Amino acid sequence: MRKRERKISRFTGHWITEQGAGTVEYVIVVLVAIVIGAGLLAFGNQISGQVTKTGDNISSWFSRANGTDGTGGGNAGGEGGGADGRIDELKEKDPADWTLDDQKAVAEDIEKKGNSSELYSKAKDAMDAGTTWSITLTDGKTMTYRIIGIDHDDLADGSGKAGLTFLTTSTGIQSRMNAVANNDGGWESSELRQKMNTGEIWNLMPAELQTKVKPVIKLTNNIGGGSDNVHAAVTDTTDRLFLLSYSEIVETPYSGWSSNSWLASEGSQYKAFKGKVTNTERPGAGNKGNNSAISIGDYWWERSVAPYNYNSFFIVNDSGNPSDGAFAAYSLVVCPAFCF
Repeated sequence: MRKRERKISRFTGHWITEQGAGTVEYVIVVLVAIVIGAGLLAFGNQISGQVTKTGDNISSWFSRANGTDGTGGGNAGGEGGGADGRIDELKEKDPADWTLDDQKAVAEDIEKKGNSSELYSKAKDAMDAGTTWSITLTDGKTMTYRIIGIDHDDLADGSGKAGLTFLTTSTGIQSRMNAVANNDGGWESSELRQKMNTGEIWNLMPAELQTKVKPVIKLTNNIGGGSDNVHAAVTDTTDRLFLLSYSEIVETPYSGWSSNSWLASEGSQYKAFKGKVTNTERPGAGNKGNNSAISIGDYWWERSVAPYNYNSFFIVNDSGNPSDGAFAAYSLVVCPAFCF
């Protein structure tokens, strides 16, 4: 009987039969295949993950391009949609029902877009109609106010025009202009200006209004009145609350003061008064025109010094004459103007 040939396995070091060697080699091949297969599977999963991630990124990119993030929101597109929705809401809302937040949103849209704003005509309609709003001051009194200017006042930060300018129409705030009857230093140096920007009148404003007010540049004769100051220079101040000047109320100053070159240079007439304030008379001459746009039935301060003396400032009198005057030490109604 023929003896079986024996070989030495290079893996085990033991003598095995030829048949046994074949079995071991088969097992090894299977193990190697399993290892390679597992590696390929892992590599395939990794590639699959990368493909999925890449697909998600591409999908996200297309979603953003279309104004969504795949869940109905969006980055730039979502924000734009929100802003557009707010504008649409305000277009449908009666201006008489505008809240302070609404007024701020309208002002900012006009500030950005000017008269191309979809809310411009809405604000103008409210201005022309004399629509008023009210807030409660910190002393418990009610202050009413209305729009007098749209895209009119220069913002103090140099970024453009304030969207809306408002004027108080109530009589609850009163103060003197100065402690003594003197207009030296004009509006800039007045006691009343300090009260309106950092003092007791500013502090009457509720926080929800204070945080919305934007400082603006106002032009004024800040030297004084009288014959020595006929050609006084007009200079600017930065104000949060301010009084109106004579030239912001009337289109053309009283002809008797034409030599006072500064009187027509303290800002341009607000849109709310165009064609509605016809008085250009001297003090005490009464009221020829219909000045209901500025008449509140009481005397209220302007920031312009009286051109004819050293102790008075212009006022709007109880019949709406904007060229009347009063001693600076008198206590009269203060009608703060402010911008959003």
